[in-house]
Amino acid sequence: MKIALAQLNPTIGDLKNNAQQILKTAQQVSTQGVNLLLTPELSLCGYPPRDLLLNAHFITEMEQTLHQLARELPSDLQVLIGLATPNPNFAATGGKPLFNSIALLTAGKVQNIFHKRLLPTYDVFDEHRYFTSGNEPNCFTINGIKIGLTVCEDLWNDEDFWGKRSYLVNPIEELSKQNIDLSINLSASPYSLGKQQVREAMLKHTAIKYDRAVLYVNQVGANDDLIFDGCSLGFDRSGELVCRGKSFDRDLIIVEFDESKQDLKPGKIQPLNDCTDAEVWQALVLGVRDYIGKCGFQKVILGLSGGIDSALVAAIAAEALGADKVLGVLMPSPYSSEHSITDAIAVAANLGINTETIPIGDLMQGFNRTLEPLFTGTEFGLAEENIQSRIRGNLLMAISNKFGYLLLSTGNKSEMAVGYCTLYGDMNGGLAVIADVPKMRVFSICKWLNREREIIPHNIITKPPSAELKPGQVDQDSLPPYEVLDAILELIVCQHQSAEQLIDRGYDPQVVEKITKLVKRAEFKRRQAPPGLKITDRAFGTGWRMPIASK
Repeated sequence: MKIALAQLNPTIGDLKNNAQQILKTAQQVSTQGVNLLLTPELSLCGYPPRDLLLNAHFITEMEQTLHQLARELPSDLQVLIGLATPNPNFAATGGKPLFNSIALLTAGKVQNIFHKRLLPTYDVFDEHRYFTSGNEPNCFTINGIKIGLTVCEDLWNDEDFWGKRSYLVNPIEELSKQNIDLSINLSASPYSLGKQQVREAMLKHTAIKYDRAVLYVNQVGANDDLIFDGCSLGFDRSGELVCRGKSFDRDLIIVEFDESKQDLKPGKIQPLNDCTDAEVWQALVLGVRDYIGKCGFQKVILGLSGGIDSALVAAIAAEALGADKVLGVLMPSPYSSEHSITDAIAVAANLGINTETIPIGDLMQGFNRTLEPLFTGTEFGLAEENIQSRIRGNLLMAISNKFGYLLLSTGNKSEMAVGYCTLYGDMNGGLAVIADVPKMRVFSICKWLNREREIIPHNIITKPPSAELKPGQVDQDSLPPYEVLDAILELIVCQHQSAEQLIDRGYDPQVVEKITKLVKRAEFKRRQAPPGLKITDRAFGTGWRMPIASK
C-alpha cells in the first residue's frame, strides 16, 4: 500500500484555496498509485484558527467545503483531512461546541469522522477554549491494513519517554491494544529551535516500544507569530528512520507499507540543517514571507540605523521577498556617528535594497521648542532621548501608510525582555521579525551569513551596540555584557528561575536584581508590541501571559 504525506501550507480561514491545495495534491498522487493521502491537523481551515471557530457560519462553510471536496477527489483514493466539526451534545454534557477532527474521504463521500483526544492548553495552545476531547481510540481499515490514527498532541503523552504523563489518557497505548498494523499522526506542530530532534527521538521511541511503524505529517508555513517547519517523518517498527520531508518548505513524501512484513519500506530522507544559525535563518525567512504574503502586502519598509539588528532584519526581508521589495530608511540625528551612516549604506548596497535618507535634526529642534515651556528647569534625559525614536517611528509609519508598505520592527529579544525599546518609536511596526532572537544569536547569525561573502559589514558586527540617542552612548553603559544578559534572561524567561536561584548560580546579586526588575517593568511595553516570530520555546507572544499590574 502506498501512502502519501502532504506537507501543506494552508492560509487560516481560506477554505476554498486550502481545499484546492488538497485537491491538487490528491490528483497528483492518484496517478502514482497512492492508496491513502495524509494531510496535517486542521488542514482545511489552517492551524491555529483561534476565534474564527466561534463563528457558526465558518463551521457551516467548512462542512460544506468538505463535502464539495469529497465529490471532487479521485474516487479511488482515500484522504484524511483535518477540520473542526460540531459537537451536537455539548449543551447537554457541558462540553465545548466543537471537535478537532479528522475526516476520512473516499468514493465521493465522508466515510468517517475521528476526533482528537488530547487538547493542549499551554504555551501557544488553547484548544480547550474551543474543543471537546474525543473519548475512544481512532482506527480504520484500508486494503486489509488496520491503521491507528492520532492527532498531534495525542502522540506527546508517553510517560516512558517524558518521565511523566501530562494527561490521564495515552492514545498511542490504547491503540496498541487494538491490534493495529500502522500508526499515523496528523500534526500542526509549531517550530522552535531543537524541536525536530525531540520529535524524532519521540517517534523512534514510539515505534520501538509498540513494535509498530509510525508516520507523522506536519504542517509547514507561518501563521501570524507561529512558524511550522514541516519535516514530516516515518519510522519503521524497529525505530529506523525511513523518510523525512523538507524543512520549512512544502513537500510530498510517498512511502510504501509492506503488508507481508507489516512495515514501512525505506523512502527519501531529506537532510536536516547541521547549523542552528542556518535553521533559525530559514525559519525567519519563511515567517516573513508568509506573514507578508498572507496579509496581502507587497513591500516592506524598515529603519536602517547602521546597527546589527536592522542589518539582520533587512537581510531576512531581502531573502524572503526579494531586494526590490525592501526599502531601508536612514534617519540620522546630530548624535548619529559617521560610521552608522556609512555602515547602513554598505549593508543596503550588499543586499541590493533601495534606501532613503531623512535627517531628523530639524524635527528634534522643533520638538524641543514646542516642549521648552514645559521642560524648562529639567535635565536632559530619557524623555528627550525617546523623542528621537518616536520621530523616526512617525516617519516610518507615514511612509508605510502613504505607499502601503508593511513596517518591520527590528528589536531583538534581549531588548524586548528588559524594555530597551521605545513605545511608539522603534517598536512601531506590523511584524517584529527578530523579537524572539537573543542578541548573541543575532551576532551569531550575522557571522554565519558572512561565511562566503560579506553581507553584514564587518564593522557592524564588531562595533559596540548603541542606540545613539546621546553623545558617546553604548548599550553596556546601563546593561551587563550581552553574553551575561542573555544567559540571565534565558534562566528568567525560559526556565522560570527566581532571583535567588540565579544568585545561587553565581551571578552578581545587583545585576540579577536590576535585570529581574527590568523584565517585570517592561511587560506593558511587550503587551503593545507587534507580533513577533517565535523561534524559541518561550517567546513574548501568544504563549506569554504575564500580568502587567502585579507585585
